[in-house]
Amino acid sequence: MKEKAIQTPIPGGCMGYLSIGKEELAIATELLTEPEKLWRYRENSYTTRFEQAACALTGAKHALFVNSGTSALSCCLAALAIGPGDEVIVSAYTYIATASACIEVGAVPIPCEIDESLGLDPAEIEKRITPYTKAVILTHMQGVPGRVDAVRAVAKKHGLYMIEDCCQAIGARYHGQYCGVGSDAFAWSLNYFKNITCGEGGCFFTSDDDAYARGYYQSDPAGVMWDNGIGDGSSAPYFTRAGYRASELCGGVAFAQLQKLEGNLVVTRGLKKYLISRLNEPKHYRLQYVDDPEGDCGVSFAMIANSKEECKALTEALAKEGLTVGSAYSAAFPDRHIFTYWEGIVKHQGATPKNYPWNDPAYKGTADYSANACPRTLDILSRSLRLSLNQAMSERNMEEIAEAINRADASF
Repeated sequence: MKEKAIQTPIPGGCMGYLSIGKEELAIATELLTEPEKLWRYRENSYTTRFEQAACALTGAKHALFVNSGTSALSCCLAALAIGPGDEVIVSAYTYIATASACIEVGAVPIPCEIDESLGLDPAEIEKRITPYTKAVILTHMQGVPGRVDAVRAVAKKHGLYMIEDCCQAIGARYHGQYCGVGSDAFAWSLNYFKNITCGEGGCFFTSDDDAYARGYYQSDPAGVMWDNGIGDGSSAPYFTRAGYRASELCGGVAFAQLQKLEGNLVVTRGLKKYLISRLNEPKHYRLQYVDDPEGDCGVSFAMIANSKEECKALTEALAKEGLTVGSAYSAAFPDRHIFTYWEGIVKHQGATPKNYPWNDPAYKGTADYSANACPRTLDILSRSLRLSLNQAMSERNMEEIAEAINRADASF
């Protein structure tokens, strides 16, 4: 019997937490043994140093470290004065947090079809625009930059704000520029699964002074009470709202992690390129479309079968080669990255019996979250096979994965 293609154990894990080491431990130890340093707004705090380093890295003018990626997205929306009565176009394939952030500020998320980039289809955005549309959020899924230029062109044509959800793509670039920088605002997530992590955390970015002040006011109900200089020089009126202030302990770990980001991306980008270079000309699938392969983080690999039947056959053949993989959309589990599984949102279920934001008197539109709203998205995802990559993997792993794919594709 022929040996399976996969002979070498494939290391699991995510890029961020796999790189946690002595640097993060040293900062955590310092903060816990000198607890007077735990205040987030102290002079030269690690959180502030993270924000400064993130701006220097990306080119954004302002960064605000908060307690989660969801909070960072909420800051993006509040920064642009988006709220009750407004609609925000979001990808039908994104984590539920993207839509939940809209609801947090009182806006209604409108799911939009994806294409084979697994990101927003620019041609579909215009079909979702109504008199209530205020913004579009482009999500860069699994480290792969979306179709930034095309989406931005649609937003500009219709006078919409553009926000980039970079929560799954910290470090991704688009034509040399860090994803998000050219838009009105963008967000990072630093939770357990992300390219850099502090357990839970997020960062809101913008290059507009007033937007930065509004995002800050959204994040801290005490706001200007702390006399920390944030928002100084802005004409945006102060308001008090949510509470997203992050801990200095998370800020310290995030600061250490950020120093490792680019080095890790060199590895993952190299591994993905090597994997693709070992593949034969496909018969039953095609690779995920990537608008800018050089900016891809390299933390995921996806292929899209030509049909559901071929997807099933590929899945079974890959399993025989020792590679377990399944389609993104299936009955296996309720994936909250797919709009049909946005529990609560699908039912228009608000936090109170009034079911805001859908029943808010300011809102005059309609929102459809049924499977019929984005059938092409479900079709593409039902044929999409995806693998996660990380810096602990080797070229040998890539060779064996490529061999498994080549054998499976040739087996029927």
